[in-house]
Amino acid sequence: MKKRKLGKTGLEISLLGFGGFHLIEIPADQAAGLLNTYLDRGGNYLETAASYGDGESEKKIGEIVKQRRDELILASKTGVRDAEGAMEEIDRSLKNLQTDQLDIIFMHGVGDEDDLKEILKPGGSLEAAKKAKEMGKVKHIGITGHGQPDVLIEALKTGEFEVMMTHFNYFDNFNFPRLEQELLPLVKEKNIGTLCMKPLADGFLWQNVEDAFRYVFSLPIDTVVTGMNNQEMLEMDLKLAAEFEPMTAVEKEELFKNAEELGDYVCRQCKECTVSRQDGENIKDVFRMEGYYDRQMYDGRPRNPADYALRDRLRFWFGDQKLAEKRYKQLEIKAADLLKKTAEFKACKYGLNIKDKLEIVDYKLGESEIMQ
Repeated sequence: MKKRKLGKTGLEISLLGFGGFHLIEIPADQAAGLLNTYLDRGGNYLETAASYGDGESEKKIGEIVKQRRDELILASKTGVRDAEGAMEEIDRSLKNLQTDQLDIIFMHGVGDEDDLKEILKPGGSLEAAKKAKEMGKVKHIGITGHGQPDVLIEALKTGEFEVMMTHFNYFDNFNFPRLEQELLPLVKEKNIGTLCMKPLADGFLWQNVEDAFRYVFSLPIDTVVTGMNNQEMLEMDLKLAAEFEPMTAVEKEELFKNAEELGDYVCRQCKECTVSRQDGENIKDVFRMEGYYDRQMYDGRPRNPADYALRDRLRFWFGDQKLAEKRYKQLEIKAADLLKKTAEFKACKYGLNIKDKLEIVDYKLGESEIMQ
């Protein structure tokens, strides 16, 4: 399997990484079979977290680690924010994984500025990670985040983290445009190892797996980490990694135009809005706040129960509603203001009904109490 350099860590990491969360869903012998197959086929990155099944994922991976430690890059995560608790969790992870050293320990799921401050302050979990590094228990320190990337951008400016992991996919690219517009250039500038998670947008892109993986493989990231809990899924992902060819700009635009998950509702955040030269930036601001709020998943359209349930489960997955509401209030021009101008707007090149969408945003984030 093709390998890429993991930032400035000196590690070479396989294009496809194995995420350990979904191992808690299957018996230990099946997990072992999948992990061994993955390593036999050239993969070398195994990642888990202390919180996955309260250590169950680590224990299943540990059975493989004790036999094949020299063949793999091993990472786990701690969600504890104080130094004492984080060190205890690191030690428990080492025991569960049957090793004396992690290649990477991640400060896991950093959600906002207050969360980051807890990690960075004296007595915070970063202090434990640094001590563990001095003691040889870990080699490198990383950070993970979900949803809006503002806090990750601030964290990486501190110079404390060698590796960063967050979600990249062709759907959330338009809900959180700073991921690719600002975060990726920053990690490349600082030569920080860059890991992609959620290439299928938490399963939302399940009908378009090949394009979804090809899209993220084509980004300037170092590996794509995904959970695999059956042989069919593993074989498909290994095949996609082995046969990967970078997506061209033309192919990417075709995907943005035709992907059914984007459809004629999700704003593509075009560099130049085709709807209005004067109000285009305001329109994009409003729709970006909708992306923060619920990933533009509620669109007022009837669906079958399975589709509705998936959207309803995932729309608030990252918990950025309050952030969206706060920033929406700070906008000088909101959906209600733009609705007064819709007669002046031109057709969106992606077919979005701007008037309907503005009414939905006003319902979600504005003053409207019912959807018009």
